[in-house]
Amino acid sequence: MTVLQCGRRQLDLSRPIVMGILNVTPDSFSDGGRYLDCDVAVSRALRMREEGAAIIDVGAESTRPGALPVSVQEELDRILPVIERLVREVDAVISIDTSSPEVIREGAALGAGFINDVRALRREGAIAAAAATGLPVCLMHMQGEPGTMQHQPRYMDIVDEVEAFLRERVGCCVAAGISASRIVLDPGFGFGKTLAHNLALLNQLQRLQALGHPVLAGLSRKSMLGMLLGGAPVGERLYASVSAAAIAVLNGARIVRVHDVKATCDAVAVASALLECGE
Repeated sequence: MTVLQCGRRQLDLSRPIVMGILNVTPDSFSDGGRYLDCDVAVSRALRMREEGAAIIDVGAESTRPGALPVSVQEELDRILPVIERLVREVDAVISIDTSSPEVIREGAALGAGFINDVRALRREGAIAAAAATGLPVCLMHMQGEPGTMQHQPRYMDIVDEVEAFLRERVGCCVAAGISASRIVLDPGFGFGKTLAHNLALLNQLQRLQALGHPVLAGLSRKSMLGMLLGGAPVGERLYASVSAAAIAVLNGARIVRVHDVKATCDAVAVASALLECGE
């Protein structure tokens, strides 16, 4: 049984769990601007917890394709009041979706229990900041930066290269004092990848699971699903998102990061039952 110690809380990953997305940004691709108000953000988090989310992932800097970076101070101003409220009011692990060492330190000090970094702790000072918190970390693969990552991404072998990158980042984290037992891996669906790249990663997700760390999959409402649906807009990708989450779980994901919590929890319950039936 895999249990992550997330500050004062624990995450039991013996069965797959759902991470609810809470973007306190004006420009995220799906829900930008909806949860900028702290009260609204807390209400949304409470609703996701009621629907079954075990983790609430709070982000204050959009990482959608083409997104521009924000200053550290702006990120702090957006995220810290929300984290402070969520830690007090929501019975769930609160995750910080950030690459900034300052946000890692301040968020952990307020009681956040998980660090989710799309840049795999590659910013200067990020590994040291994460190690000092003692919290679990999620390392994600991304080719390039959000502003340019979808400009003709290329790989010789997508699965080999993502696997090699994540191995290297695990090694760096362990060398910096982050226990291997606190590391989660994310292939980074949609982050510097074509539709074919994303499908290959989803199909071979067990390759990453074999690295010995829990795998997180974030496919919710992403453009790859819109492409598969003939250009469906973000608001019409629910069923595809739920299907992709279930497939990810069947292929080894232990955490699925989603916008639509209730529907995904139902699908994950079915996928989990199939996995247990085969054990």
